[in-house]
Amino acid sequence: MTTTESLEKLHLTDREYLHLEHAAAALRWDQETYLPPEGVAERAEQLALLEGIAHERLITGDTGSLLESLGSVSANPRGDESLDPLERDFLRIMRRRYDRAVKLPADFVRDAARAEGLSQAAWAQARRNDDFASFVPHLKTMIGFSRKKAEYWGFGKETLYDGLLDIYEPGMGAQEIGSLFTSLRERLVSLLKKIQLCALPNTSFLKQDFPVAGQSAFMQNLLDYIGFNRGRGRLDTSAHPFTTTLGSDDIRITTRYFQDNPLSGIFSVIHEAGHAFYEMGFPAELRATCLAEGASMAMHESQSRFWENIIGRSLTFWEGFFPSLQNMFPQQLGQIKTEAFYRAVNEVKPSLIRVDADEVSYSLHIILRFELEKQLIAGELEPEKLPDIWRKYTREYLSLESETDKDGVLQDIHWSTGSFGYFPSYALGNLYGLQFSQKLKSDIPDLENLISRGNFGPLHTWLADTVYRWGCRLEPAELLKKVTGDRIKVNPFLDYIEGKYRKLYSI
Repeated sequence: MTTTESLEKLHLTDREYLHLEHAAAALRWDQETYLPPEGVAERAEQLALLEGIAHERLITGDTGSLLESLGSVSANPRGDESLDPLERDFLRIMRRRYDRAVKLPADFVRDAARAEGLSQAAWAQARRNDDFASFVPHLKTMIGFSRKKAEYWGFGKETLYDGLLDIYEPGMGAQEIGSLFTSLRERLVSLLKKIQLCALPNTSFLKQDFPVAGQSAFMQNLLDYIGFNRGRGRLDTSAHPFTTTLGSDDIRITTRYFQDNPLSGIFSVIHEAGHAFYEMGFPAELRATCLAEGASMAMHESQSRFWENIIGRSLTFWEGFFPSLQNMFPQQLGQIKTEAFYRAVNEVKPSLIRVDADEVSYSLHIILRFELEKQLIAGELEPEKLPDIWRKYTREYLSLESETDKDGVLQDIHWSTGSFGYFPSYALGNLYGLQFSQKLKSDIPDLENLISRGNFGPLHTWLADTVYRWGCRLEPAELLKKVTGDRIKVNPFLDYIEGKYRKLYSI
């Protein structure tokens, strides 16, 4: 078989695997948005079947031998140096997927997918009822599957969590993340204590009744304003905001609405749109291949956190778009000045809810979850005791008391789906995003003026040309180095946070 024929066969396997994964994603999206409650059990079986077929498609046949014939082995995943660089990057990702998949028994893959479907539904019900005890059996199951997966991949008892982190942030383990988070926590807690001695901005005008119908209509205007392509994506509602890719031209985002808290919907939509921009931004040569993914989940979060906070919570953004919000809610906001709204959306007031947290305290929510899931995977924390330990950490990190599990340990979907190791991505994304932002502002000096006029074209072009174009061809550290010339650091983010909020609170 020629090199060209071998590559064509691998690309066919990749496309079929991707189609199966997108079909499974469609079922999961439906489960989170429209599936009637009694459909959960069969949906879990459907997902188990699809995941099993996808797994078998990847590992059966001659995938392994084709990779080896092209020089792609675990020690040299990019294969023969004579190949086109794009094909070598394709081989690296295919080798990574194959090496992982081939170590997982087919029954394990199907059982894990089935358990995930049931666990996710159980979490949603437990959250509605504020009933953590009913979720514990499912949580234990998902912890067990996560541990076993890392074991299959060759990680020992002491490094199981590193194996799970590697799913989301290749090349970065718990020790390095812990070191970064220690530095983050010290300065953020110090800043938070200083802010808590200051007078808070007026936010009373945000505590009125904002009808959901009006919020929903405004979100469509918001998406159009920032350049979301509704020909390739759509917005729906779910219990927990998320973004999922059902195809190269089918990117779904969701949000949730609260009549007395319009900011929750606004900033979750901007956040998820940031994810969608990344997914929509991959160049033609990567689309419909395994290379059309973010370099890591932290890189993905760098885009969503960048849009949500650096863009969405800036004065320049609302100078251009606050009139649209006022027009939608004239009675509530018609007499409010843009500067007052800007100060209100940047209020620093620690919240029990992660997705509604301000910029200063948000990373503390992530560090809390990082510490707890490390203990869960290591077997150092029994799931039944999780609510009490959660409350303890919430007091220590945020000086808050969680009265219900709904607003505490049950607020996030991640552990119900077995996504242990995902949470650090959010705080790491803050760091990546700020370093990208510094380079962006250096390359486009009049960026703030453009944003104040609602001109996001140059911003989208810059992101496409510097970040999106690579997909997952580069490891996250490589991508950061290529764009900024530097490695991941905490100081740029902390300097930005301290500078912004010292000014806002006259510290």
